Amino acid sequence: MNFGSIGEPFSLLANARFVILPVPYDLTTTYQSGARRGPGAIIEASCNMELYDEELRSEPYRTGIHTLPAMEPTAASPGEMVRAVYEKVRWILSLEKIPVMLGGEHSISVGAAGAMKERYPSIGVLHLDAHADMRDSYQGTRYSHACTGRRIFECCPLVQVGIRSMSTEEAEFIEAHDIATISPADMKKNRSWIKKVCDNLPEDVYVTIDLDVLDPSVMPATGTPEPGGIVWGEITALLKTISENVTIRGFDVVELCPIPGMVAPDFMAAKLAYRFMGYISAEKANHKG
Repeated sequence: MNFGSIGEPFSLLANARFVILPVPYDLTTTYQSGARRGPGAIIEASCNMELYDEELRSEPYRTGIHTLPAMEPTAASPGEMVRAVYEKVRWILSLEKIPVMLGGEHSISVGAAGAMKERYPSIGVLHLDAHADMRDSYQGTRYSHACTGRRIFECCPLVQVGIRSMSTEEAEFIEAHDIATISPADMKKNRSWIKKVCDNLPEDVYVTIDLDVLDPSVMPATGTPEPGGIVWGEITALLKTISENVTIRGFDVVELCPIPGMVAPDFMAAKLAYRFMGYISAEKANHKG
């Protein structure tokens, strides 16, 4: 079973523009566990998805989507898991493919960002999330899911969108370091918020999508749901616009915590990943690489 249930030759690694990397890991989860089941649920949902995209009027899978076997989680330490993800994403990049990582908890994105930085030194990261994730450490580790934004910021320029939950420490850190952070309230006040995002991004960008950036009314299947989030039309408008203005070098979709008997969130996550691949493919001719 691969993403989209895509047959050959479009599912072969040699022909693929995109490489799906499932990472079923949630060791540092602190509220609702189960994100380790997210990658499998997304891939299963994708097999029930029409491969013709009605918005793009195309079939994005024809650019090639290869699905790797799920990574084996390590219980040695969160830092070791981040290192393992770094090595795997580094390998995908060495093949000149675009990694699409499916999580799993958000800490795995730190490893992907490190590999991106090595490959593309000017890379910036767009971080879509309900939570700032700017703690320096949490529950004894600097690689907790609550520290993801902080670790990425130490590696790459960072723009945050959808943030609506943080500690005092995090708020002070964001202000002190002038990190571009746009909340849903900011979006309502400023209709040109997407332009602001684009203006703060470099040419090469990695996008990390924590699904709790979406409102729980449309995405209840997360470990740490937060009211007041964005909706489908807002996130797709953002992803489409940035794909038109920068070069997306890779992305992840993380923190799906499947709810038994409720498949709509799984399907939304699969459709979001597929739609984003479609946006990237549609803009391929406009960017180098």
